[in-house]
Amino acid sequence: MTPHLILTNARILTMDPARPTAQAIALAGERIAAVGSRAEVEALAGPATEVIDCKGATLMPGFVESHLHLVLGGTELAHLQLTHVDGEEALTRAFRDFAAQNPDQPLLMAQGGHYAILDHPMTRHDLDRVIADRPIAITAHDHHTVWANTAALSAAGILHGAPTPPGHEIVMGPDGTATGELREFEAFAPVVAIGGESRIYLGIATGGEPSPWPNSAEQAMDRTKAARGLAHAARHGITSMVNMDGNRYTLEILRGLQRDGGLTARVKVPFHFKPHMELSELDRADEMTRDFDDDWLSCRFVKMFMDGVTDSRTAYMLADYPGCPGHRSEPLFPASRFNQIATEVDRRGMQIAVHAIGDAAVRATIDGYEAAQRANGRRDSRHRVEHIELIDPADVPRLAALGITASIQPVHAPGAMDFDLQPTLDTLGRERWPNYFLCRTLAEAGAHIAFASDWPVTDISVLRGIGAAMTRPSYDGGTDQRIPLADVLRAYTAGGAFAAHWENLTGTLKPGMAADVVVLSRDIEATPHDEIAAMTVALTICGGRITWQG
Repeated sequence: MTPHLILTNARILTMDPARPTAQAIALAGERIAAVGSRAEVEALAGPATEVIDCKGATLMPGFVESHLHLVLGGTELAHLQLTHVDGEEALTRAFRDFAAQNPDQPLLMAQGGHYAILDHPMTRHDLDRVIADRPIAITAHDHHTVWANTAALSAAGILHGAPTPPGHEIVMGPDGTATGELREFEAFAPVVAIGGESRIYLGIATGGEPSPWPNSAEQAMDRTKAARGLAHAARHGITSMVNMDGNRYTLEILRGLQRDGGLTARVKVPFHFKPHMELSELDRADEMTRDFDDDWLSCRFVKMFMDGVTDSRTAYMLADYPGCPGHRSEPLFPASRFNQIATEVDRRGMQIAVHAIGDAAVRATIDGYEAAQRANGRRDSRHRVEHIELIDPADVPRLAALGITASIQPVHAPGAMDFDLQPTLDTLGRERWPNYFLCRTLAEAGAHIAFASDWPVTDISVLRGIGAAMTRPSYDGGTDQRIPLADVLRAYTAGGAFAAHWENLTGTLKPGMAADVVVLSRDIEATPHDEIAAMTVALTICGGRITWQG
């Protein structure tokens, strides 16, 4: 088959150990036809072949984003962005400008607020000074806390509190009214509902399906949000992604795009298992896996949360939080319950991915995977621990021994990119710093590593992520946790593909593999590490089709 596209004069990093570098690549249809020298590949050109000169820039497998929230991110692109906004004056100015631009919005929602955006814990009264006559809310950068003003709490019907599941909290003040701080998804879901975006949050908040089922107009609105997220991802070189929230509705939205030719990346969507569910709910996961199983759209995995996050002290720890005697938080799943669920998911042949940030949560997750392996026998499950921000040294070798994937977001490390060192490091406690974000330690212990952004928690930019991984600080008492550039690039390509069971489809450039390619703005190997974040993506190709061209 004559190639329809040849990319030549490139510094190609194939991620194929048999031929790690090349100069040119030929694409035919949705597959790679050839990889090799310029002379070898250019000789394959036919009259209709388009030839692109990469001018010595790096060409790699398309990036595999191993942990993001696609439709949620696409939705939030239309919200107020507060990254790098600090202090009441700047916050007020940003919100009032946004309010003027959106006079008819029922809820003015902001994203990216950090826990020290004011010089004290934020309350509804602070936000009432910003805007009092319209509902406003701020989502924390980690997406585990929302702060709302009085108008938003009243409109949501939670000013005087409401029942929430364990681990989700409407923080109440001594006067019997909500302070404005809402911890975890089901606490702030009523506020999100004011803005009409509840359907988008179901995959992460409850794991349920919209009821009634959205009509055609509502589905079209949600497809637009998903398409916006896909376009944003393509701009950053992403050709495959593991969506870390999900339900059948998410898959149906993406299938609608697929039918119309608008699915510009391969997407894996989980069944989100929540603490209130019975094991029989896993039948829904089986159905999703059966009904969505092609090279572009698939399920075959279950997502769970074991804990929350450090800054709100909802991450589950082995020892008390500093200054909080007796407080270590609690797991969302008791050990015996989690072991039972993990064993059943594993028995059904599906992969498991668990959000675990605290060292106790990480240990509980590993224990559950070990219990599943004892019950069912060892198989190529590649169960995953998402984040692993803190891990006890005794648990480090267990990942490799049990075949567990460490799905890490180097951009989350305080001081690496957009997250400040404080208040996180003080909330964590100095004695824990040596065991915090142990990328290098885990890699050297043989754990399989996959990197990601967790967008929209952080910027989706893979190049910024690579830069953060290469320049992140060490914390006092800890060792340098950076890994070599080649390993970082692998964690964003072949490593991510392997973690998603995609290694025979994408993540490597060799004949027969999917024609998923990213071309960078220059040679990344010749670029100083502190300049990588400023690089851009020149070209993104997924399945042989150009999805972004800068």
